[in-house]
Amino acid sequence: MQLNPMHLTVAKLLDGRLFRIPEYQRAYSWQKKQRQDLFEDIREAHKSENEHFMATIVALSRDTKAIGADEYKVVELVDGQQRVTTIVILLKAIEMALSEDDKHASKAKASLSDLLVKSDDHEMILLQTNHDSSSVFKEYIQTGVISEEESSTAADKNLIDAAKECAQFVEAWQQDESFGDLVSLLGIIRNRLSMIFHEIDDEAIVYRVFEVLNSRGLDVKWIDKTKSQLMASIFEHTIDKKGQEDGLHEMHTIWKEIYKTLGLREDLGNEALRFAGTFAKSGTSPNKILSEEKASQELRNFAGKKIKTLISCAEGMKKIARVVRQLHDDPRLNAITTIRHARFLATAILLRKFDDKDEQALLKAWERATFRIFVLGGADARSEVGGFVRLGFDVYKGELTAEEILTSIQALGEGYSIDELSSDDEYWDNCYNGWTEELRYILYRYDEHLAHAAGEGINSIQWNKIWADKAEFSIEHIAPQKSGRSDIHDIGNLAMLPPKVNSSLGGKPPKEKATKYIESGLRGTIDAGKEIQGNPEWTEKDVECRRQKIVEFIHSEWGQAKY
Repeated sequence: MQLNPMHLTVAKLLDGRLFRIPEYQRAYSWQKKQRQDLFEDIREAHKSENEHFMATIVALSRDTKAIGADEYKVVELVDGQQRVTTIVILLKAIEMALSEDDKHASKAKASLSDLLVKSDDHEMILLQTNHDSSSVFKEYIQTGVISEEESSTAADKNLIDAAKECAQFVEAWQQDESFGDLVSLLGIIRNRLSMIFHEIDDEAIVYRVFEVLNSRGLDVKWIDKTKSQLMASIFEHTIDKKGQEDGLHEMHTIWKEIYKTLGLREDLGNEALRFAGTFAKSGTSPNKILSEEKASQELRNFAGKKIKTLISCAEGMKKIARVVRQLHDDPRLNAITTIRHARFLATAILLRKFDDKDEQALLKAWERATFRIFVLGGADARSEVGGFVRLGFDVYKGELTAEEILTSIQALGEGYSIDELSSDDEYWDNCYNGWTEELRYILYRYDEHLAHAAGEGINSIQWNKIWADKAEFSIEHIAPQKSGRSDIHDIGNLAMLPPKVNSSLGGKPPKEKATKYIESGLRGTIDAGKEIQGNPEWTEKDVECRRQKIVEFIHSEWGQAKY
């Protein structure tokens, strides 16, 4: 493989090139830490007066474009888009801060403006097309305006954060006399920050170069490596030129959807990859979920050497990513557990596409077993790993009927009895500290139960407000915490209110909050309000009575009788 790596400063990298980010790449995902690291590199380069090596960048050379009398190379960033995007945003922040009154600053400002946006037709040096749904990046680079009200995705908000942090760094530089002026800052970035740049004009090898360069322990996500490996395989194993083009186009489209689905959630991407690789494993049912590296290898083995199987592998990854995201975005399903192997089974059930009736029955059985084992039963993440993973694998492979799956799920929870909980007061006397997420789910299910008994649906508007924030912001202490009572964290003294309503009540006594409770639209909280109106003192006996009602529901929903 013939490579011609170039050691370039930022100035030389940006000279005569227009950078594009393909739609099949992940969104801009650098967070504050990575940006702060870049700022520290710049400060260090200033202090040491030495060149600072940043990273390796891989780009695919596409074509050339004439703008006025100048001609530019158009390159697609395959690796390095995060760093290049941040540098461009930082340069825009410097341009915005440079004064037009000072001769040298004015000249630098005009030069930066021409570099970032080619004046003839507003062509930008970097076009952030992927996942920039509201054109936040484009508007900022062209006009300097940060359109916060237009942002609609996590990627948009991240770009806005980057622009703000870069502006803050520039302002701090100006205020520190030891650093010099903004022209000197621009000089450090342009001339002392450097990188190794691979500009490759053969798409057949660019993905393999990415793989080789990032296979030595560098911080490149395995999901990104897997994508490049699959794309490289299209060229490696396909001779037909038309087949290559069609396959690559389809692969680009699939990965665009995968990254759009995952957004900036690296944890979801990691989980989707691990699940996909485990489902793709050949041979006997696995006993655990594969690591990212092993999952990537299994996917490559499954993808094989034909375009049909390569595309099929990517399509499977897309479906799994959607289900992983679905589990995360559904407050009820997401609240049940953080245990990965339990979610693996739920993912398998959703991927099987049973009819609605069977799917709901299986998910309900999964919820009962999972919540019973890992929350009420107190098991940790090391428990029942093999049972959940093997069953999830068999479900995904389509070897079990809905009835057989239901029986197997029920069997998972049989060894975890919660019968004693109904009579153990100590178990329920501190359901607040360290247990807020679990408590919110229990009170949601209790509210659902009461609404059903009243012939109503649950108040989804109020519950959406509750799910949207941290659980502790919505948990209401009926007898307030400042009362100093021994039963303030007892499950019988806890109810749910939307965060703003909860905070507005402060530490008021129960009788002053009863009306708000009744107006809340939440059945469990309404009942508490009515009880307080009947007995404004809200005694320990009242807490005990309410606890008993909730515990009876827990026992009826998750107790042995359900199995």
